[in-house]
Amino acid sequence: MESNRDAAAFLNRIRNEDALAALAQMPTSCVDLIVADPPYGLGKDYGNDSDKLDPEDYLAWTTKWLDLALPRLKPTGSLYIFLTWRNSPEIFCALKKRMLMLNEIIWDRRVPSMGGGTRRFSSVHDTIGFFALGKDYYFNIDAVRIPYDAETKKARSRSIFEGSKWLENGYNPKDVWSVSRLHREHRERVDHPTQKPIEIVERMIKASCPPGGVVLDPFMGSGTTALAALKCGAQFVGFELNPEYCRIGERRLKEWKRPADFKSPSHEPPTMPRAHGAPNAQ
Repeated sequence: MESNRDAAAFLNRIRNEDALAALAQMPTSCVDLIVADPPYGLGKDYGNDSDKLDPEDYLAWTTKWLDLALPRLKPTGSLYIFLTWRNSPEIFCALKKRMLMLNEIIWDRRVPSMGGGTRRFSSVHDTIGFFALGKDYYFNIDAVRIPYDAETKKARSRSIFEGSKWLENGYNPKDVWSVSRLHREHRERVDHPTQKPIEIVERMIKASCPPGGVVLDPFMGSGTTALAALKCGAQFVGFELNPEYCRIGERRLKEWKRPADFKSPSHEPPTMPRAHGAPNAQ
């Protein structure tokens, strides 16, 4: 176990460790938000066999890491989990027995309408489950409102609309998020097969993690959640099995200049023991 004086070393660093072993070393009720992008069970190559489980073993493994991760949430905490439509029904049903399901979010990847199979409709989305530990979960809708365009504001210029908060601050994002996947030529793209756009993760953190809070990502991959957390004024705890992805993530963090007010003086770092060396993927 790591002593309290070493808690700072545990935070804000991508740790090259197995998620199951690392999560087991963490104290309970220590993080505000979990953003999980685990392997989908589709046979992707992450430099290991982490995504090559058969369906039954995949669901069993998912249960194991959720059993370890969920107790680390504070009572006001919540979870976003990226999944594919192939296994989201089973996992959602299991989570609904222990958490409050708030949304099934559809990430429209804006895949061009070409190619695909001829015996079914082409799949162009990922599924994201949004769950909370209890009814008093933290959620700041004002942090993620989408501004209305000038034409909409002009159309509602009559006096009855003056001072309307919804018109000035924007509207609530819907449960379909249309954000382009990262093409190889995209400036944000790094060498990772299933890298998620930082825009999506930032929205999750802004809405569901209090300022200075802690975001846990058990499958850090290329470091997107870590970078998003720091940009949003939060802290992170993250594990990744592939050492090359750890190096990519750390490089992305170094390339981003942290703002001077990154750490909030009103939030003390949680006490966490060091985790030692569940397949990590995305």
